[in-house]
Amino acid sequence: MTESKVMLTTIDNPFDPIEDFSSWRQFDEEKGYYSLAYLARIAKLSDDMSQKEEDNEIERAIDEIILYNPLGIYKKVKHDVPFII
Repeated sequence: MTESKVMLTTIDNPFDPIEDFSSWRQFDEEKGYYSLAYLARIAKLSDDMSQKEEDNEIERAIDEIILYNPLGIYKKVKHDVPFII
């Protein structure tokens, strides 16, 4: 059984944020992007959301960033990962 995992990244980051998070984050922050902080500002999360609702909101926020960011440097990475109970 699998589920989809999505992450925001930039077109110039050679690291996969799902498979090599540490290297991805180091590159992202060295370039001054701070993509995680940007995503946190756009995503409308709350403590009463289920995990599925949080995942959907994060993906919505990623899509919004990609659509409206004038720099055109962001993209979505999506993987099917094993579902953990």
